This record gives sequence, structure tokens and C-alpha cells, in this order.
Amino acid sequence: MLDRIVKAIPNTVTCLNLISGCVAIFMSFNLDKTFGSLDGASWAMISIAAAAVFDFADGALARLLKAFSPLGKDLDSLSDLVSFGVAPAMLMLNTMLQFGFYQWPAFATLLIPAFGALRLAKFNNDTEQTSVFRGLPIPANAIFWIGVYGWIDTYGYPGWIVLWALIALMCAAMVGRFKMFSLKFKNFDFHENFIRYIIIVAAIVFVAIYGLAGLAWTIILYFLLSMLRQSRI
Repeated sequence: MLDRIVKAIPNTVTCLNLISGCVAIFMSFNLDKTFGSLDGASWAMISIAAAAVFDFADGALARLLKAFSPLGKDLDSLSDLVSFGVAPAMLMLNTMLQFGFYQWPAFATLLIPAFGALRLAKFNNDTEQTSVFRGLPIPANAIFWIGVYGWIDTYGYPGWIVLWALIALMCAAMVGRFKMFSLKFKNFDFHENFIRYIIIVAAIVFVAIYGLAGLAWTIILYFLLSMLRQSRI
């Protein structure tokens, strides 16, 4: 009985990822409403960030407790699709509806979860993608769109053509075959994780300079460092 409870812990944390994504979706449809001391947009981004923490924690707990299972792998992908595919898409959909002069271009955001689903399906059936990813990981996609929202909130709406271009680029990146290194730590060794520490420091610097918009620049740096590393292999 105790063994079953222990093995259920990672899946429970994965479900918290899923619940956080659902909260983010709800808040995305209430961007300007106040819940407590924060508006819906802030809660949506906090919920996506919480989902990312749970996504990191469930894998770490599965390794620690030796509780890997096919069920856990599939549940993780389903949760990631909601939290890092649907949730950021709904955030951008409602942002474009709010700031745009036309409504129909906003529905291009629905491509984000569609390509996110393709990315996760390919990941689950690709034995290569353990420590090295093929294409942009879907959590990085979500972080990028939080950064884009931060840019819009700070610097203004760039227009639907710019956002269409970003949607096309991110969708193509998620299903690409280029190699990207994993951002997850297996240990805290400095030399083994040097490039990951660079990303963390860069994220802090970018956010300090640009606010939330700095998260988009962080993902762009992640992409560029992955391409540089790949060219040296």
C-alpha cells in the first residue's frame, strides 16, 4: 500500500500541473477582472509559471522515487499540452481580441496547441529525445508567449501581422528536427550545467531590464545557444 502511495506522488504533482493550466485558461478569459489583489492576466501568467514548476518537480520526484511509468509519461504530455499549449494560446487569443482592430486574425493562436500536440506526440515516440530535444520544448513555448504578453503590456500592440509571424515561427520551431539541449538539471555540477546556468543568469538580467518581456529574449537566447552548440557537434 505504501509503495503504491509513493509511486502515485509524481502523477499527483503532474495533475497539479494540469490544474494550474486550467486556472490559466480561465484567467485568460478574464484578463481585466480582479481576483484578490491581481488581475486575470497576472493570475494566468502565475498559473503557467506554477505549471512549469510542477512539470519540473514531477520528473525530479519520479527519478528520486524510481516511480517511472507509461501512465506518468502520457499524463505528463497531456498536462503539458493544456498548460503550455492551450493556456498560452488562450492568453494570446484574448490579448489579440482585446488590442486588435479585427477579431479573425486572433484565431491563428489556435495553431499553438495544435503544433504543441504534434511536438508532444513526436517526443513520446522518439527514443532520441532524452537529454537532447528535437525542436523547441513546449514549456519554452509557453515562457516565450508570457514574454510576448509582457512586451505588449509594456511597449504596445505590435499588430496582428507581427504576431502571426511569431506564431508561425514558434509552431515551426516546436516540430523542427534541430537539436536543443534540455533545461532540466540532473545534478548541480557547474561544468556539466554551465550552459543552463548561463540561461538562468541571462533570464534574470533580461527580466531586470525588460520586465516580463525579457522572458521572450531568454527563449531566443536558448534557441541561439542550442544552434551554436549543435554546430560544434
